Amino acid sequence: MRVDLLIIGSGIAGLFTALKAARLNPEAKILVVTKADANESNTKYAQGGIAVVLDKVTDSIDKHIEDTLRAGDGFCDEKIVKIVVEEGIDRFHELLEVGARFEKGDSGEFVLGKEGGHTANRVAHHKDMTGFEIERALLEGVKAQRNIEVKTHYFVIDLITDHHIARKKIDLKSEITCYGGYLLNRNTGNIEKIEAKTTVLATGGVGNVYKYTTNPSVATGDGVALAYRAKALISDMEFIQFHPTAFYEEKEGHRFLITEAIRGAGARLKKTNGEYFMKKYDPREELASRDIVARAIDSELKISGDDYVLLDCGNIGKEKFKQKFPTILDKCTSTGIDPFESGIPVVPAAHYLCGGIVADEKGRTNIRSLLAVGECARTGLHGANRLASNSLLEALVFAHRCAETFNESLSNRTFRDDIPEWHDEGLSIPGENILIRHFRKEVQSVMSDFVGIVRSNKRLSIASKKLDLLYSEINELYRISKLSIELGELRNLVNVAYLIIEQSKLRKENRGVFYNRDLD
Repeated sequence: MRVDLLIIGSGIAGLFTALKAARLNPEAKILVVTKADANESNTKYAQGGIAVVLDKVTDSIDKHIEDTLRAGDGFCDEKIVKIVVEEGIDRFHELLEVGARFEKGDSGEFVLGKEGGHTANRVAHHKDMTGFEIERALLEGVKAQRNIEVKTHYFVIDLITDHHIARKKIDLKSEITCYGGYLLNRNTGNIEKIEAKTTVLATGGVGNVYKYTTNPSVATGDGVALAYRAKALISDMEFIQFHPTAFYEEKEGHRFLITEAIRGAGARLKKTNGEYFMKKYDPREELASRDIVARAIDSELKISGDDYVLLDCGNIGKEKFKQKFPTILDKCTSTGIDPFESGIPVVPAAHYLCGGIVADEKGRTNIRSLLAVGECARTGLHGANRLASNSLLEALVFAHRCAETFNESLSNRTFRDDIPEWHDEGLSIPGENILIRHFRKEVQSVMSDFVGIVRSNKRLSIASKKLDLLYSEINELYRISKLSIELGELRNLVNVAYLIIEQSKLRKENRGVFYNRDLD
């Protein structure tokens, strides 16, 4: 199969890129692939909203820029921050034109929330299910475009580069071009070659490298791992943002997100003994940036030995809570929790990757014809810590820019006739998935125990040694086995874990979400 544009991922970044590219070039053949259902992405689970300057009386572009830079702790690219904040306003209105709905008051003005790290109310939202609403609107928009095709349950094994053609070793100094990807069709079990003039990685985050995450199960760092194996530049992987307030449950894996907007609406954090503690850590208390709140909770849990802290929602009021946070109220009710009497039990959980595939202001990586957008991309916007609700805004702005880059370069791209098919003859299918599940849990245990919110030189050294052994065993399993999505995800997770550990070891100062207690 040959297409002009191959987009890997169907969240806000991938779908908005497809829409913009289709409108810029109605004759272009565009393919969006996703390894699960079309609507299964980190976008779908985003509760809070989009941070965008819509009220010029109480807010300003300069304020939004300052808040972003402050959260990023000196590591943001100021040029990129300015681009995103300024251009984000137009992109937000384009999202409205696609059909996304955001809350408005009786006067017709947008109801804007305030979240941690923000100095003004600027978060446009749709109740507490903003991502779900955006995903709905974009999927409908994509379906209406005749030159966009969406293929579900397609897993990208590897990007096609010069290495596959010339069978030669390539490194970071080589001039590398991407020609598409090898994809596993889950429905048939066959591996298909899809050639593309331009390929866009929009694969989302890496949350499942940890035991507990707010991300859905599909967030296994696929884009970062694909780019890394293709010799793309990867940076700032040590900056993993842990969301302070994920709903506490004893089971491992996905944890239900309790949006930061709840604290913006007045909820307060307290220990199980009733003591409010945030004033000890920051004068902004519950509205401090996520890194500060997450470390504060982690510290209090270590001191008390409790499994969770409580989010006291008494200040919000039952009617307001029911109106603004219906999804969260349903979650509490279904688990027997009364947010007004007992409070909501919460703990930090892996949430967002601030680093990733290095992409410039046009979405370009160091590999020709390969672009990156959304959470898997490191654009320089977030620096050492993402400001709440800036991620959806970044995705919109860079999706637009990636579409422009694709359109500008389309006439200069051609297909090759020497790209080989994927060969897996002679490989056996594993008799059981127990090894894959075991190795996945082992990787997650190493990362959660030694490379979490608080790190140390000793913990990182132990993690590195343990991961080396796991990599050898996983690589041998990959070498002898026919591929499955589960095995491919495991391969990607161990690559991502390696990058987080090694780049954490190189970081010699504490900034933003990165904290090594030996560097104090």
